[in-house]
Amino acid sequence: MTTATTFVPTVAEATKAGFFPIRHEVEIVDNRELTDGVYRLTFRDEYIADHAKPAQFVDVYSNDRTRLMPRPFGVAEVNGDEVSLMFAVVGKGTAEFAELKPGDTIRVMGPLGNSFKTKEPANYVLVAGGLGVPPLVRAAQCIADAGNNAKSTAVFGYRNMHFGDDYVGRYADKVYSIDESEGNVITLLDRIEGELRDDELKPVILSCGPLPMMKAVAEWAAKRGIETQLSLEQRMGCGYGTCVLCTVDTTEGRLKVCSDGPVFTRERLGWGE
Repeated sequence: MTTATTFVPTVAEATKAGFFPIRHEVEIVDNRELTDGVYRLTFRDEYIADHAKPAQFVDVYSNDRTRLMPRPFGVAEVNGDEVSLMFAVVGKGTAEFAELKPGDTIRVMGPLGNSFKTKEPANYVLVAGGLGVPPLVRAAQCIADAGNNAKSTAVFGYRNMHFGDDYVGRYADKVYSIDESEGNVITLLDRIEGELRDDELKPVILSCGPLPMMKAVAEWAAKRGIETQLSLEQRMGCGYGTCVLCTVDTTEGRLKVCSDGPVFTRERLGWGE
């Protein structure tokens, strides 16, 4: 009697064969605290670096095998074969990730989900709150790298420390930010509305952040007839459409944020109509 063996392809083998790589081990190259409880984790992975589009996310798995479910983090930045994520410590899993050091390894899978559409000429207004910032940094990077007739304007809201401004400032044409002591992203949108209207490029809003914020952004945009794409933050289980934990109500019925999204238009969500 022989024992069956399971063939587990490497990332390179999976890519060459033309199918999506399974979860695999990557090496940590940097991990730093940006502000109290918010970290920027960087690992080396050629496949994710080559394929990650703005708003796509990566499942990160705990090294403690009793914690079965991964944590989904939006890709924040890509440099060569290095991929950066930003996350907040909210429980034991993320606390574990905060302790990772260069040379350590972690298992990941991705990139997952759909992405923002940024190919048409436009002034992409990147509206983010809190940990909605990372996908918008990646959006600004991709818009700048594309080199077409498009630009980006970052509009970021924070609880206190403006941890994402320096990163998005590498790519965005303009950066506006605010914290709770001054107002919110709607405060900023009201301030720059005239500037957006006077620009020769039409504004297109890309947004990610807390649900109340995004609904307010969708309503603001709907009143002005501005195209809006929203990347939803939702509690997930698997991250690829099997567990049906991350459903959201849409005009087409209930859809999965991980596989049908995370990006939806405001019309598809029925927000601000």
